Amino acid sequence: MGKIKSALEIAMERTETVKGDREQIAQYEAKQKGKKLANEFLEDKVESLEDEIKRTPKDEQENLKQGIFDILISRISLPARKDDLKQLEKTGLGLMAVIGGKSFTEMAGQLVQVMSQYLDEAAQYGEAIKRQYAPKLQQKEEEIARRLGRQVKLDPFQDPEFVHFYNQHMNSLKANYQSVLDEVREEAVRLFKHGGNYGG
Repeated sequence: MGKIKSALEIAMERTETVKGDREQIAQYEAKQKGKKLANEFLEDKVESLEDEIKRTPKDEQENLKQGIFDILISRISLPARKDDLKQLEKTGLGLMAVIGGKSFTEMAGQLVQVMSQYLDEAAQYGEAIKRQYAPKLQQKEEEIARRLGRQVKLDPFQDPEFVHFYNQHMNSLKANYQSVLDEVREEAVRLFKHGGNYGG
């Protein structure tokens, strides 16, 4: 005959499940709070992530930091313009706060320099691509002008052939710098996993 569970045993199991659920909910909430904090930090609404972490109860700090980290690490990407460098620098500062220790500090500083170099190089590269394509574009303008009987100025980016040519060359430049970003990301993840904790 199968063992019949007592009311007490059933109640105890339920308590364990609820306790487990509560812990999961608390972990989830701490992570969400961390994500919100990270976004506010990037928008300059939060001054110091370190202070926010210290203010958080010890048992929530790990999940809070995980939430902050998840948002910040996703923001490490190739900048499209100079303004993006400020955001990248801010992201680096945020990551330093959750990783702790000196290891990432130097890398975060170098990251901004390298990405600034990328923007300069991309601008020069873009101009070089346009110059290289200019004779072909001029030829197209002349053909259209002959058909229409008036002068035509084409925007290279409205020419599918140019866009393909441009992207092909730009993507190789992006790939070089993307590998740098990937390394930084991997290192940040590694350091975060083994990173320093606050207050000891």
